Amino acid sequence: MTLIYVASSNKGKLADFAAAARKHGVDIRPLPGIEGIDAPEETGVTFEENARLKAEYYSRDVGGEILIADDSGLTVDALSGEPGVRSARYAEDAGIITNHPDAANNQLLLERTEGVPDSRRQCAFVCSIAAARNGKTLKTFNAEARGVLLRAAKGSNGFGYDPLFYFPELNKSFAEISREEKLRVSHRGKAFSLFLDWIDTNRLAH
Repeated sequence: MTLIYVASSNKGKLADFAAAARKHGVDIRPLPGIEGIDAPEETGVTFEENARLKAEYYSRDVGGEILIADDSGLTVDALSGEPGVRSARYAEDAGIITNHPDAANNQLLLERTEGVPDSRRQCAFVCSIAAARNGKTLKTFNAEARGVLLRAAKGSNGFGYDPLFYFPELNKSFAEISREEKLRVSHRGKAFSLFLDWIDTNRLAH
């Protein structure tokens, strides 16, 4: 098994990654003690810049092993790409402080797109995964899933903006699909699949 560390303590994300990685002979583990490590400032203007920044920063804590970090979010065409890299802090940036950031982010997004007609509600979930070793990025993997922004939340699975993201191919929101489906069609699932292909290729090359 190839050992890969992930700069995350998100149980859902780790479980998704582990399930996909098993078939490739990859052992996915969270970075030990990540909760006690001060997080780096995410100063990148793109998802890829933030993913690289996090991967390089945290990879110094796993001496010589490969570590991956991801950055992802929602971009709405009619809002010139907002919320973008500020997806997780969208409401906070607007001065809305709450213990329920997902709900606040969704509410703010609905308010800001209220006047956008149905024909112009295209959006995309974007994910960038960076693989690093000893503070240096080895490669980045980028993917997106395109959909339509709903006018009200649908579904109770998922997290973040999933209930507002309608995926035409499956005729459901991302909060209405199973974990398996999401891993296959989502931005993060597709970016992680590119990473696993790279791991497979590099193993064969050695």
